[in-house]
Amino acid sequence: MAAAYEDRFWTSSDGLNLHYRNYPGPEAGEKLPVLCMHGLTRNARDFAALAESLAPTRRVIVTEMRGRGMSDYAPDSDTYTPLVYVQDVEKLLEEQGITRFAVIGTSMGGLMAMLMAAGKPGRMSAVVMNDIGPVVETEGLSRISGYVGQGRSYPTWVHAARGLQEAHGAAFPGYDLDQWLEMAKRTMVVSQNGRIVFDYDMAIAEPFAKPGNAAPANLWAAFAALAGVPMLLVRGGLSDLISADTVRQMGEANPAMRTVTVPGVGHAPTLDEPEVRAAIHALLDAAE
Repeated sequence: MAAAYEDRFWTSSDGLNLHYRNYPGPEAGEKLPVLCMHGLTRNARDFAALAESLAPTRRVIVTEMRGRGMSDYAPDSDTYTPLVYVQDVEKLLEEQGITRFAVIGTSMGGLMAMLMAAGKPGRMSAVVMNDIGPVVETEGLSRISGYVGQGRSYPTWVHAARGLQEAHGAAFPGYDLDQWLEMAKRTMVVSQNGRIVFDYDMAIAEPFAKPGNAAPANLWAAFAALAGVPMLLVRGGLSDLISADTVRQMGEANPAMRTVTVPGVGHAPTLDEPEVRAAIHALLDAAE
């Protein structure tokens, strides 16, 4: 059986070899492609199941930002910022000749979607924002600052799963061991010394701690560039990164936005939840 995706690479403007998964979709497919962008410490594996569900009808591109997964680590940690990630992705889109597309962005990937819309409005046919908005709550940022870049390692996958449960149990109180193991295998890899480690450059924590990098300023102006664009906001019912008030204001700013709240889950929903998966398919099918 042929692989569902191809591992491909592109080169950033500063010479990094960056990876993306290309799900080619059907031959002569007419539906617009989908661009998937992950969160701060995540990688392309986050979208594996969702991308496979979308690929029978359209092309899906799942990028891995510099410093994550199979993409090169940056020699200059100051380039680990949303604005630079956007520049990297824009270069890929230009090389691929993609001028109109849908976007699915989790957390940092959603911030990138807003910045991309502000820089070049009118290209996005639909947008899925996963547990993120123009206002990023300081409580959530403080929690992320407490674990990003810590560099922990584990002797077995079960130890890794238990480590994740200890760090993120409040966000996923209903998870069992199998679900924590699945999360571990999404976010970690076996290192050369046999230890299980997080699949990102620990140096991403350095610019994250600097003012304005974790959540760029004036994102309401960037969000305004998406006014009228069909949108799905996925929010964890226990989220500490996007408040109910921000959700309300987003709906007022973009009446084309629908919200799906995943109960009993914090930051961020996996996008594999049945109600979320159905809403994503419906949004994309209606937005051609």
